[in-house]
Amino acid sequence: MILILLTLVFIILRVMPGDPVSAMLGGHAPEKVIEQKKEELGLNKPIALQYLDYVDQLLHFNLGNSMIFKQKVSKPIKEKLPATIELTLFGMLFTLLFGIFLGAYAASKRRTGRDIGIRLYANIVYCMPVYWMGLMLQLIFGVWLNWLPISGRTSARIMVSTFEKTGFYTIDTLLAGNFHAFGDVLLHLLLPSLTLGIVLSGIFVRLTRANMLDVLKSEYILSARARGIPERKIVYKHALKNAFIPILTMLGLQFALLLAGAILTELTFSWPGMGRLLMERIYLRDYPTIQGVIVVFALFVSLVSLIVDILYATIDPRVKY
Repeated sequence: MILILLTLVFIILRVMPGDPVSAMLGGHAPEKVIEQKKEELGLNKPIALQYLDYVDQLLHFNLGNSMIFKQKVSKPIKEKLPATIELTLFGMLFTLLFGIFLGAYAASKRRTGRDIGIRLYANIVYCMPVYWMGLMLQLIFGVWLNWLPISGRTSARIMVSTFEKTGFYTIDTLLAGNFHAFGDVLLHLLLPSLTLGIVLSGIFVRLTRANMLDVLKSEYILSARARGIPERKIVYKHALKNAFIPILTMLGLQFALLLAGAILTELTFSWPGMGRLLMERIYLRDYPTIQGVIVVFALFVSLVSLIVDILYATIDPRVKY
């Protein structure tokens, strides 16, 4: 999958209009200077040869050097990746909280007004563009109510350099014992992660509800009710666990969508992560950095898919490898 993806990205970037040399030198540079720069960057080689050189670099764990900035591609990725992972994980947390518990509750209240209301919520948020949701939350909670910050990872008064070790600000502030900075980081995380969580929760509400309805018809659920076990315990402890396998599958598949949503969310909230880095380098036609970001995203999606497969056996003892 990774090989197919990086191959497609490699080809598409080179057949699109524009190139790094034009982005660097502008449209009025002499032809001789343009050709000299292309030769320096290796862009005058046949595409097949450029591709083989790139694959060889990847096999040696080298993402290459930026064509625009005199630095390795891995440097900005290392700087920006923690911000995107942090945003994605918190977005996933809100997705699970809203999607799974609302879906389970809707199934337990089937064909009631609450069930209809939750299903309507799922259909509405599923259709909402993530950037529009972000703008609405910014307008309501940031502008009208002035409760939450609408951009960045921290306030201007927080000195990041004093506590930054891992790049994950929630972890770094806790390690430094700076709880004021930790609270500030959480406040800045709240709106962008809530945006991601709400938009993607619609899928999990519908999926959880559908699977819970099947499980709640099972004989062991009827037996549990006959023994007088409280309904809340039946729904959230026994039924939800058995309905979780397809939900976990979808969670792994939706991780790619979370990363894609994170790109739009980062642009909306001026979040300094991989999404903003990718968009900036697309405008500059910085081929190696664009390819490097895509490869890292693909690796994370593959890793999450592997983790999901391993977790199957933990959740369901019937699954053996």
